[in-house]
Amino acid sequence: MASSGAKTDLRLVVLGRTGAGQRSTVCSILGLQDSEQGRESDGCSKHRGDAAGRQVLVVSSPDWFSLDYDPEERRSHISTLITFSSPGPHAFLLCVSVNQPADGETKALDVLEKVLGPSAVSRNTILIFTNMEELEEHERLEDYLLTWRKDLQALLERCNGRYHTLETRSGEPGALEEMLEKVEKAVKENGEEHFSCPLYQQVEDQLGKKQLEIVREWRKEARVVDLDVTDEEMEEAREEAERSLRDLNVDLDQVFPSSAVSNSSPHASSPLGFWETLVSWVLWLPTLVRREALLGALVGLFVGGPFGGVVGATVGSVATEVGRRKTHKTK
Repeated sequence: MASSGAKTDLRLVVLGRTGAGQRSTVCSILGLQDSEQGRESDGCSKHRGDAAGRQVLVVSSPDWFSLDYDPEERRSHISTLITFSSPGPHAFLLCVSVNQPADGETKALDVLEKVLGPSAVSRNTILIFTNMEELEEHERLEDYLLTWRKDLQALLERCNGRYHTLETRSGEPGALEEMLEKVEKAVKENGEEHFSCPLYQQVEDQLGKKQLEIVREWRKEARVVDLDVTDEEMEEAREEAERSLRDLNVDLDQVFPSSAVSNSSPHASSPLGFWETLVSWVLWLPTLVRREALLGALVGLFVGGPFGGVVGATVGSVATEVGRRKTHKTK
């Protein structure tokens, strides 16, 4: 990182499953309207732009960490992501929806650790919380996480508590500036220019060699000798080298074993499986009834049997009605 004067480019890798706000996060960073980003891409994309006075490169990719992805497509996406963000990103930004279970995000962190090393998560990943409108009007994100979302708290712990949101309720400016400052702070604390690992180093070496080969070939074709290579030529050659390097030898067998699909989630009939199903259902409810429904479901779960179902439904209904009356009184 530059200590003064013009700041160096920030390379940001934006990850997130479908519906987690990845697209809107990229648009927020680059100051684009959603329509300006173009159609949703099935592959990785790379964007350059100015963000809060800094030059940024933003690489986004589909949710290749999900278990139902085709293995060859997954390998291609990972290869492209690493190539586009070489010699290494300053931060991985994992978009996390506050109204969905965290199983997909947990898998994403697992994959980052296994492919790029533990420090990719513990030192270089920042959670970007999205869909903030699902929280109640005066509910603080920190309180919501501590009280209701132990799964998201677990993600935070793996990322050493680094998180941010670009969605502000009152529309106050500064959210993007604050996020980029968090990225720079993390880089400074890590004592590194940017994230790196053997795989990134391997890719950067290959890109550098390919880049020089391309420049030499262009010079040979144009019969140009003994002239300095311009920055524009080097940048164009870099782009060409990136397009040619899309099939890295990434060993994913240990990350995505063939039995992963069958072992990926608890059996639905087990208490843990039932609980995860219950939580995922409750989080999609309107915020007014969300907690009351969860209370009723918990009562039904622990009382058990038909009687437990009746008691749980009654508790949930009464709690919902009380909540509605309290809301009506405060209006």
